[in-house]
Amino acid sequence: MTYEFDFTSVLAQWPQFVSGAWMTILLSFPATVVGFVIGTLCAIGRRGGNRLLAKLCGMYVEVIRNTPLLVQIFLVFFGFASMGWKISAFTAALISLILNVGAYTCEIMRAGIDSINKGQLEAAECLGLSKPQIYWHVVLRPAMEKVYPALTSQFVLLMLATSIASQISVEELTAIASRVQSDTFRPFEAYIVVAVAYLALSMLMRAGIWVFGQMIFTRQRRLRSGR
Repeated sequence: MTYEFDFTSVLAQWPQFVSGAWMTILLSFPATVVGFVIGTLCAIGRRGGNRLLAKLCGMYVEVIRNTPLLVQIFLVFFGFASMGWKISAFTAALISLILNVGAYTCEIMRAGIDSINKGQLEAAECLGLSKPQIYWHVVLRPAMEKVYPALTSQFVLLMLATSIASQISVEELTAIASRVQSDTFRPFEAYIVVAVAYLALSMLMRAGIWVFGQMIFTRQRRLRSGR
């Protein structure tokens, strides 16, 4: 039995695929930025002196990391509606993605913060640096630099996880593929096109994060150049 590939009818729907890719970006980018901020703050909270805050951050991380993203999306989307707060499918998906990546970012950043030698903190205090200066120059930037590859992988996984938002009718790439294959009766070709689109978005995202890393981690760039 042979199968004849025919991408003509599928590729004719390219405006829909572009629209789906744009929706995927609209979900991924703000979720990555806000999730990173939330995760970093939680990592600081877990390593701070406030026990109550540390426990709350720990509970948040454990709940999110030990439940499926799909269940989290359903809880936000249907849960808010049950309480009388009507939010769009896009907003529900975005909130869920932010909460999800925030928990994973917290653990990654916590590992980076734990890797900072306490002697460096003592040296910074002896130099008279303020607490914000110590946190930024001695703790956060070096910690992020050490775990940057792990953060990159996590953010790419987040972008790929946006496909789950199709379950609540968000018109991202996977939802578009489902629509196109039902219209053209070419499911294999439709999902091949979407797989290529996800691959391209992943490569672009990794490249963008790498460029951002080159901009903020100037020390590594100087070390590589031998200056």
